[in-house]
Amino acid sequence: MPVLLVIALLSLSRLKARVVELERGLSDLRLAAARRAAPGDDAASMPATRAVHTPGAAHAPAVDAGAPTLAELMRAQAPPPPPAAPRPVPAPAPRPATTTANMDAAPAPADAGDEAAAPPPLPPPLRQPYPREPLPDRGDALLRTVKHWFTVGNVPVKIGMLVLLAGVAALLKYASDRGLFVLPLELRLVGVAAAALAALGFAWRRRESNRVFALSLQGGAIGVLLLTVFAAFKLYDLLPAGAAFALSVLLVAGTGLLAVLQDAKALAVFALLAGFLAPLWLSTGSGNHVALFSYYALVDAAIVGIAWFRAWRILNLLGFVFTFGIGSLWGASAYRPEHYATTQPFLLLFFAFFLVVPILFARRQPAGRRDFIDGCLVFGTPLVAFALQAGLMEDLVQDGDRLPLALCALGLGLLYAALSWALLRRAGYVLLGQSHAILAVGFATLAVPLALSARATASVFALEGAGLVWLGLRRDRGLPQLAGTALQLLAAFALLVGAMDHAGEDVRAVLNPTAMGALLVALAGLASAWASREHGGERALVFYLWGLAWWVGNAIHEVDRFVDAAARPDVLLVFAAFTGWLAAEVQRRRPAGALVATVFAAFAMAIPIALWQDAAHAHPFGGDYGLVAWIAFALAGLRSLWCLREDASSAAGTTQFAWWLLWPLVLSLWASWWCGQAGLEQGWRMALLALPWLALAALALWRFDALAFPRGDEAAPLREPLLKVVFAVIATGWLLALPQPAASAPLAWLPLLNPLELVQLLALALAAVWLWSDDAPADLRGMRTGVVASAGFLLLSVSTLRGVHHWGGIAWNGGLPSTSLAQTSLTVVWSVLGVIGWVVGSRRGRRGLWLASAVLMGVVLAKLLLVDRQHLGGMLGIVSFIAYGVLCTIVGYLAPAPPRTSGIAAERSPERSQA
Repeated sequence: MPVLLVIALLSLSRLKARVVELERGLSDLRLAAARRAAPGDDAASMPATRAVHTPGAAHAPAVDAGAPTLAELMRAQAPPPPPAAPRPVPAPAPRPATTTANMDAAPAPADAGDEAAAPPPLPPPLRQPYPREPLPDRGDALLRTVKHWFTVGNVPVKIGMLVLLAGVAALLKYASDRGLFVLPLELRLVGVAAAALAALGFAWRRRESNRVFALSLQGGAIGVLLLTVFAAFKLYDLLPAGAAFALSVLLVAGTGLLAVLQDAKALAVFALLAGFLAPLWLSTGSGNHVALFSYYALVDAAIVGIAWFRAWRILNLLGFVFTFGIGSLWGASAYRPEHYATTQPFLLLFFAFFLVVPILFARRQPAGRRDFIDGCLVFGTPLVAFALQAGLMEDLVQDGDRLPLALCALGLGLLYAALSWALLRRAGYVLLGQSHAILAVGFATLAVPLALSARATASVFALEGAGLVWLGLRRDRGLPQLAGTALQLLAAFALLVGAMDHAGEDVRAVLNPTAMGALLVALAGLASAWASREHGGERALVFYLWGLAWWVGNAIHEVDRFVDAAARPDVLLVFAAFTGWLAAEVQRRRPAGALVATVFAAFAMAIPIALWQDAAHAHPFGGDYGLVAWIAFALAGLRSLWCLREDASSAAGTTQFAWWLLWPLVLSLWASWWCGQAGLEQGWRMALLALPWLALAALALWRFDALAFPRGDEAAPLREPLLKVVFAVIATGWLLALPQPAASAPLAWLPLLNPLELVQLLALALAAVWLWSDDAPADLRGMRTGVVASAGFLLLSVSTLRGVHHWGGIAWNGGLPSTSLAQTSLTVVWSVLGVIGWVVGSRRGRRGLWLASAVLMGVVLAKLLLVDRQHLGGMLGIVSFIAYGVLCTIVGYLAPAPPRTSGIAAERSPERSQA
């Protein structure tokens, strides 16, 4: 009845919606008819209006008053719309009345045929789009779905099942409320178990016809049986612990057997999970680890048995995780040293189980896929087992006796070596055998630090790491390469730990455990770099930088510990030369950019070392070993450059560049020291500081082949950049020398003839030669005249001020330029320069020089008016004004402005001849 009522209500709702829709359509039709009748009524009621005259009205045809309107024509031609009810036809609109004035104003038709002419055809009217039906809302969609379910298909069965379910539910509620289902707990559990066994039997019978259904039902039935045992033991105390455990083991074993017989991996996983969790949910808290591990040994034995027949990797992984995971948790929380005797056998047994399982897994693989190994078990089993073994032997290690643990590691190494040898002899087990070989090497390596000191361990690890890297590169295997790299890192860490533990114990330089260990780490890194480069490895540069860092760091450490402070820079200079020479020799045989960079670094390091020597023993060649060190450096450097003579790379050119710039710096430092020893003034010191750089510039300009030795033609492209850098250095020193007084004691000071100004003039001359050569930059060539002239003018002005200081007895400080003597001297010198420029420019026809001199004279005039006039009351001010006036007068007579062009001069010459 409720269902029929729902259907009736749905039908009534649908009929009501249709009635509303029909009424709305009828209302729309009535409204449309009323709108069509409205234009005719309006036209009849409108009063007659006077016609409006428009241009061209005389040529317009007369409009028939009885002609239909445009709207009527469109309505008449438009097809009727599709509604069910026919549309009413509206009456034709009445003709509009015309006034007499309109009739008079209308012109007569030109031709009688025009009146009978039909009006032009009108375009077909546009059809009105039909309105869209609104989308049904969600409520309508839900009602439609319910109606479809109840009206389509096997309707009686659907309705009957719904009613049956409702009745059964009501019956069960009635019986439960009146206590009709109160049965003893034992009977209820037995009933559940019996139903589960029946389902299990039914699923076994259906295993062939419906495999998926049967396996799912088997798993569910066994799960219900396990839960029943758990409830009977843990919740209701109906079973003793032994019986519950025995039943659980029986169920787990039966599930495993069913899984193997039916080749059902999922069922086996379920059985394994239940087997490992059974001791946990059936635990009584007694803490009997022997019983726990014995049970787990049985489960693991079952895993080994299954692995003999099936290659189920997930089963092996779960066994490994639960066995060692639960064992580790127990060991961390409950292990005591007195448990060693009862725990050690189980650890060995579990290790043996999972040592065999990966081999069985590989055995079950197809012949072409036996190299597919279970890496988690192959490498995880020995590592976890050894870590647990170390935990069991923790008391022995704390007492300082690490030899038993070292023997365990060595024993594992021998075991894996034997397995590797056996597997590599069998076809198809190459990868598994190699994995066991790596483990053998690893545990043998691990035995070293357990038996030896940290520094000795570092040596062994470094060499072993280099060997593994070489082996991995040779066989194109990534794992040995990673293992070798890791061993070298461990060697470095062990060496650092050992060096800190034994700091200060080494009594001999180089021949001590720390230095030898660091040397072996460095050589291992360099050997790995060599092997990686030879076999096309991608980490050659990383290995090289690692080895080089340990090589340099070891040398610095030894020098700092065993060499006197004054001789340390000398020893490090020789070490840098030796390192660069070794890199250059290797580069000559096996070219590599990193080796050239090492030679460059050796040359570059000589610069701070030279400054260190200058601070340690007055100059680079001082001390007991300074000169010897630089001779050794020069010889090693020349040999290194000779090894790079065929290298045209930019790195080799940069190395040559560093070599060129190093020696002027060293000689300048020595010259500065020599000036101090000889008691020469500052002018001499600055002049001698500049001489090595001027010599380098002269060699680059005129004897570059001597500088290019021993690389020869390979160094030719460096000539232009060398000149730029050298003249930049010279220009910087030249400008820094301008504020100096240029004292020349013990010689008398003479303008432009003292040591500093002579060197400055020489620098200007060399710069002029460079700027007027093809090697000068293009942007400087365009303004070379101005640059040289400005520098000369600046030097003459500074020399004038220096003359005022030396000859006038005025102190060299910031107030010197403001004195009357300095201002008068500058006025005279600038005026003389201006007059000379005027005269030379006029006589040689150089208008630019003449104009520049005129500008200079203008500047002097401005200076006289703004600066020198305050000294006009004294003799020096008067001399300034008189000298300027006389010079200007002489120039005006001797040096008129030169002609602008030769053409103008040619035009003026006839005029002068005619005059």
